Amino acid sequence: MDIPQLRDKVVLITGAGRGIGRATALAFARQGCKVMATSFSAENARATAEEVNGLVGDDRAQPFRLDVTDREEAEKVVQTIDEECGAVDILVNNAGVSTMNTVLEMTDQEWEYNLEVNAKGVFIMSQVVGRLMVKEGIKGKIINVSSQAGRQGFPFFAHYSASKFAVIGFTQAMALEVAKHGITVNAVCPGLVKTSMQEREIKWEASLRGTSVEDVKKEYLEGIPLGRLQEPEDVADAILLLASPLADYITGESLEANGGSCMV
Repeated sequence: MDIPQLRDKVVLITGAGRGIGRATALAFARQGCKVMATSFSAENARATAEEVNGLVGDDRAQPFRLDVTDREEAEKVVQTIDEECGAVDILVNNAGVSTMNTVLEMTDQEWEYNLEVNAKGVFIMSQVVGRLMVKEGIKGKIINVSSQAGRQGFPFFAHYSASKFAVIGFTQAMALEVAKHGITVNAVCPGLVKTSMQEREIKWEASLRGTSVEDVKKEYLEGIPLGRLQEPEDVADAILLLASPLADYITGESLEANGGSCMV
């Protein structure tokens, strides 16, 4: 679907090096957007930007190394984008991490790692970009990637679920605060997405439960009414919807994009 209103919009995507972030970068590029591909890995950010530019035949994508938990680095990257590429119109907070453990065995480091990246990273990026949007009068869109685990708790995922529940609460609170500036803030809640992160999680879960990877995958599929695992492109499409004019009157919402595996 072509969305002409998105053409030439500046889109900053965190965690754009692979998975959902990479698919989202390509989706916005196809709409004629200027894609700012950021990643903790400079190499991954560069790879996505090169793929985008190869797809569209120009240099509309720019790569940036970015640690979303580092406020100073976030401010520097956003300021550089603002000065060299234009004001950020759309922020996609996609960067995320996961580990798995039981609550009784979980370490402080595991807890802090998940909350630091998944929740604090969303806060820092939303604040830094949001301040510039307000200053420059940009009626922008902020889209946060939460999770089905941000709607319901799962075994071995207490820390991850806590971080993703936090994203939903943050989304609602910020949406109320910046609505007067014409900025919308929404979230998407993916389910079981076929990414390298999920592949690791399936192996961890199988080990923690004392079962096989094949049995875990079978159980996953049985819990999805649409009958297939989610592709990164499915999430990118949901993000594109929230960034489009079709969602101009939607704010503070968390869109369930999980094939029906969670309905609230």
